[in-house]
Amino acid sequence: MENMTVGRIAQAVGGRLLCGDASLPVEHISIDSRKILPNSLFVPLIGEKVDAHRFLKQAIELGAAAVFTSEHEEAEDASVPWIRVEDTKQALQRLGAFCRQSLPTLPVVGVTGSVGKTTTREMIAAALSAKYVVYKTPGNHNSQVGVPITLSELCSRDEIAVIELGMSEPGELSVIAKMAEPDMAVITNIGVTHIEQLGSIMNIYKEKLSIQDGLQKGGKLILNVDDPMLGNTKARQDVEVVSYGKMSGARYRAVNIHLEDGYPVFTLSYGEREIEVKLGVLGEHNVSNALAALAVAGECGVNLEQAALALGQFRGFANRQQLYQIGGLTILDDSYNASPVSMKAAIEVLANRKGKRRIAVLADMKELGEQAEEFHYDVGKFAAQKNLDFVITCGELARQIAKAVLDAEKMIQVVSFSDNESLLGFLRGLLHEGDCVLFKGSNSMKLFEVCAQLRKEKEEA
Repeated sequence: MENMTVGRIAQAVGGRLLCGDASLPVEHISIDSRKILPNSLFVPLIGEKVDAHRFLKQAIELGAAAVFTSEHEEAEDASVPWIRVEDTKQALQRLGAFCRQSLPTLPVVGVTGSVGKTTTREMIAAALSAKYVVYKTPGNHNSQVGVPITLSELCSRDEIAVIELGMSEPGELSVIAKMAEPDMAVITNIGVTHIEQLGSIMNIYKEKLSIQDGLQKGGKLILNVDDPMLGNTKARQDVEVVSYGKMSGARYRAVNIHLEDGYPVFTLSYGEREIEVKLGVLGEHNVSNALAALAVAGECGVNLEQAALALGQFRGFANRQQLYQIGGLTILDDSYNASPVSMKAAIEVLANRKGKRRIAVLADMKELGEQAEEFHYDVGKFAAQKNLDFVITCGELARQIAKAVLDAEKMIQVVSFSDNESLLGFLRGLLHEGDCVLFKGSNSMKLFEVCAQLRKEKEEA
């Protein structure tokens, strides 16, 4: 936060200063009392299990410059300013919105979608970096709590911002879109992620479109027209639709798509121009993410040849389709999270890799509601059609993946486990030089720990 003081914060959130110096500068927001940044405001959030007001004393001891409270009428420790608010979460959101409004001329790109929004966010930032100083959402701070913290870190040095906007419950996207006030809004696709909370694919579609609730008047809605639900979407009356995809008629279109050792290569067709694009991340599904990035770059006035070159330098990030070659073993770590669409995409990447044996380690996909078993079985049917040697599952839902492969009666060996420890022990004996192994599952299944342990052991060997 630039030029922010305790007094400005209290005014911005409608709070009351219980004690302390109103002119004291504050630079950051912290919500974890164990990770207090210098000159930071500690915001104690009230969760289902823990009320962080319990940690106010700890936060102050660890260096918090000021604190919010919704449970005190008097400060318990007057060594730092205390700001009394009605609701700490709402106050955090008001503060995030205030920080955004403090930089009204800063262009903001909002990114949402069921699958691929984080990769798309990173690709957009990479393409824009060919011309601009770019600020982007750090990590996975894309929620009602994460977005205001992200907005608080914007500063006058930034020339454009790429903000990821997530959604896990009804109404959430509208709330954070209004905070971010994007000038452009990208929707990557509509899928079944979070269908457990939202009930139907149509509800998910409607929620994703609510990103327009915060879209600036005269802004641009950038849509993936290959998605069956987005292809005919009409924007708000005062918003322009910008299309991207493989289909004829898309403003930013990919043609001549092929893979070179698993890495996508395609031609961007834009008006009368054709630009060759080579990606540094695996899988044909990343062509769509790259198109979104190039569409944003083009609409922001970036030279598309330069944007394509910058995009080609993007190599992905931890636990998302990271490729490791260790002692003749190829490890494809895509363990960060999973949905039916992303799991099929990862299996497709594995099937196109060279190797003596192609081994898919697949764990449960969460938040899929009453149809969870059907979605897992469908992934298994897909896997059975691919050039795989082993399908190894972990978790009760993932047993439906195994069942579908077995039902297909293909020459694929299938093994299932209930816990990661047993899985790890089996993989130690199974994996040999020349194998290519994929790890894919929801983050809560912690396949990343199995993957990391195997990498460590192979490197030490």
